[in-house]
Amino acid sequence: MATRKTVLITGAAGFLGSHLCDRFIKEDYKVIGMDNLITGDLRNIEHLFKLENFEFYNHDVSKFVYVPGELDYILHFASPASPIDYLKIPIQTLKVGSLGTHNLLGLARAKKARMLIASTSEVYGDPSVNPQPEEYWGNVNPVGPRGVYDEAKRFQEAITMAYHTFHGLETRIVRIFNTYGPRMRLNDGRVLPAFIGQALRGEPLTIFGDGSQTRSFCYVDDLVEGIYRLLHSDYAQPVNIGNPDEITIRQFGEEIIKLTGTDQKLISLPLPTDDPKQRRPDITKAKALLGWEPKVSRSEGLKITYEYFKSLPEKEILHKDFTYYNK
Repeated sequence: MATRKTVLITGAAGFLGSHLCDRFIKEDYKVIGMDNLITGDLRNIEHLFKLENFEFYNHDVSKFVYVPGELDYILHFASPASPIDYLKIPIQTLKVGSLGTHNLLGLARAKKARMLIASTSEVYGDPSVNPQPEEYWGNVNPVGPRGVYDEAKRFQEAITMAYHTFHGLETRIVRIFNTYGPRMRLNDGRVLPAFIGQALRGEPLTIFGDGSQTRSFCYVDDLVEGIYRLLHSDYAQPVNIGNPDEITIRQFGEEIIKLTGTDQKLISLPLPTDDPKQRRPDITKAKALLGWEPKVSRSEGLKITYEYFKSLPEKEILHKDFTYYNK
């Protein structure tokens, strides 16, 4: 009988981390989840606590990380990921991308484990090319309000590649584009949950600028499949994982109004500083190297996500936070 492999997943109680825990449990791994719960929610993983092949550590990876026993893989997904979070806790955001990544790379080296880091399309900033290929170096304002997140991720990629080239560590880098699905926080500052929250409360849907900026939304199951394939590939350079089906924010708002069967209007607010005008992944590499492309249509994924949000307690739906961005 083959020995069960062990994976450490940081940010395990978050949106993406919890779905990754589910996937690796399904694949019969021993999963060690780690999260300091600064933005994560134990409800996302409470169904796993009864399993013998799941453990949870309440720990901040910006501090020294110790895990007993053998580790085969580390997936570093600990980080505030929405503007409302990283604008509130900018220092912690920078620390988890720098100190946290350094600590985990050291752990991976000590355990001889392969490490995959969650980078983001935000490394491209407000891009001057569309779609964005991995070879594009980006257009980022390092001292703007989004710089704490953008530069944390860019540093994370740099130190990961340094460990790969200098120490020969097995590393993988995924650049994640806009992703959605169940377990997103309704008021986390991202456009999809913000729109659905406003629709459920009977409020106008707010867009920024004229709504002509574009985004490309990938359903979470598709993203997890791409990450799983990348981890088990032999490719160390960054790979875009996202859905190239591009849509303007105004069109997306109209889709949400149609989906929810409401008659809200779209209203405009000033465009935030450094808000990207376009966001669409070039997934040529993912197709060629991983045989991956998204399968779930936006209409199908939105129906599932809307049903999830409708099922939340009323107090969560009624809670409002007006600070959000078209991410």
